[in-house]
Amino acid sequence: MELTKFTHACVRLEKDGKVLVIDPGAFSEESALEGADAVLITHEHFDHLEPERLRAAAAAEPGLSIWTCDAVASVLTDSGVPAQIQTVRHGDAFEAAGFRVRTFGELHAKNHPDLPQVQNVGFLVEEQVFYAGDALTVPGVDVHTLLVPTGGPWLKLAEMIGYLREVRPERAYSTHDALYSEAGLGLIDNWLAGEGDEQKAEFRRLAIGETVAL
Repeated sequence: MELTKFTHACVRLEKDGKVLVIDPGAFSEESALEGADAVLITHEHFDHLEPERLRAAAAAEPGLSIWTCDAVASVLTDSGVPAQIQTVRHGDAFEAAGFRVRTFGELHAKNHPDLPQVQNVGFLVEEQVFYAGDALTVPGVDVHTLLVPTGGPWLKLAEMIGYLREVRPERAYSTHDALYSEAGLGLIDNWLAGEGDEQKAEFRRLAIGETVAL
């Protein structure tokens, strides 16, 4: 399986000629969805969900399936996205375009005190890659590759490091990092490298468009 990083919160997984895309939001490149067979969406925020792009992708790929929580499914239906929309919640297991997926978590991390927590579901793909969305969900299973959020108004450095120490993946790659300047990205690189050294694991930030084999 190959993983390609796109801007901010989007990744693309490819296996046996099939393509699975996670969280192709407004900050990510439209090319992330080219040839997609299935899409996973963690929650409804615009940096993870862009209905117009999904409508275009579904028109280009009539068999496109989208797996997500109830709140996002409602947005997609109201937006007229012509895809096969499937709703999932914590504890579900399913197959999307040949990828085996399990779901963990229910809510977005706490953010603004005046705003309610929205639904947020994390995805474990092929028992290898775990993407929690905007949450620090600990799945309670071995995680080979963790997509770790490294920035955002809901996240502190201590929480990110604590999350890495609790999950203890074999490797971790930065996600949710488009809000940083070049100086901030340099800090992410240092933080991940330092913690990776501590855990004797590969923790780093992938370049936009970089592909790694898992």
